[in-house]
Amino acid sequence: MTLTTILLAVVVSASIDSTSLWIGDQTRMHLSVTQDKQEYVEFPRYNNQLIGDIEIVEKSKLDTTRLSNGKITVEQQLTLTSFKDSLFYIPEQAFVYNGDTLLSSPLSLNVIQPFVIDTADNNINDIKDIVKAPIWWWGIIRWILLALGIAALGVGIYFLVRFLKRRLKKQKEEPVNPELLRPAEEVALEKLDKIKAEKIWQQGETKRYFTELTDVVREYISRRFNVTSTEKTSDETLAEMRPILREAERQDLHDDLKQMLSLADLVKFAKWRTTPDENERSLVLAYRFVNETTAKEEEKVEDKEEKDGNKVQ
Repeated sequence: MTLTTILLAVVVSASIDSTSLWIGDQTRMHLSVTQDKQEYVEFPRYNNQLIGDIEIVEKSKLDTTRLSNGKITVEQQLTLTSFKDSLFYIPEQAFVYNGDTLLSSPLSLNVIQPFVIDTADNNINDIKDIVKAPIWWWGIIRWILLALGIAALGVGIYFLVRFLKRRLKKQKEEPVNPELLRPAEEVALEKLDKIKAEKIWQQGETKRYFTELTDVVREYISRRFNVTSTEKTSDETLAEMRPILREAERQDLHDDLKQMLSLADLVKFAKWRTTPDENERSLVLAYRFVNETTAKEEEKVEDKEEKDGNKVQ
């Protein structure tokens, strides 16, 4: 049964699933508003009772549905019950729209007592038989899944800690690279001397020659200037070295480094054929770069004192 009130573009209505029910049973009352989507209509507000002996068991949240004509329908459901047999008059439900009150048409609800009550019997009898509550399987499964999740998390943390301990122990046991204990320029010059002695570019292995030559320079830059050149492209290395060499007023060294790295990239990636003079000049530039950027004696003393202090700690 549905009763409706219309005002302009707003339509309010109230309906009830069943106008007759047994005492203690439940039925649903539906409140709805059809309106333009930009409008706002305030629904009636309730406590625990609709009227008198009609109680509100549950109130749903407002549910909005979009219609094809650009309007929307907002709905709310009230679950009702009553424990008194009577024919109830449910008055109009008041909606508020722009300060005006919109009323739905009234409803009726007939609550029936289906049992004959023997007033001579002092025994108290239930209206309905005892209902056995169903087993809440989802709740049980949820708790089982939660317990399994916590157990899996604990196992994961255990193996993670175990892995980190083993890795830390392995790192402690691994011998320190002897090259890291020697000055960066000493290691670099030693490797350049080896490349110079092998003269592999004269054997036609130009790509290997430039790869080894630039690896030596990149390792030296990484240790000397704390620039991870071994993990960067030539352009990225040059970009990081530019302010360092500019501060030292050695733009010429930056130009030498750029010339050497650019030529090496052409050989390694573009199969560029170099002349003997270009091969030897690249080696000369590498020597010059290392020698001209070698740490001063006072810097070496400070580094040594810092290492000795760390060992004492």
